[in-house]
Amino acid sequence: MHLTGDGLCAEICPSIFFAHSDGLYYVKDVDDPSGLDGGGEPKLQMAEGMANVPDKLVGDVVEASEECPGECIFVELEE
Repeated sequence: MHLTGDGLCAEICPSIFFAHSDGLYYVKDVDDPSGLDGGGEPKLQMAEGMANVPDKLVGDVVEASEECPGECIFVELEE
């Protein structure tokens, strides 16, 4: 397995994506700006959980998922 930490997602939408000390980028809920658990690890990782994204940021999150070279951002839109 090859992991990349390109950071394009955080460049496109820093309110939702952040860099962790492991060199990878993770998603955070806008209601929880740190994105970390009590032990300093990302709360949402490896397809565990979902982040709430305000309507005004949905376009940026979709763009980040489309630009992600690792194709590891998955967006589920509510109707």
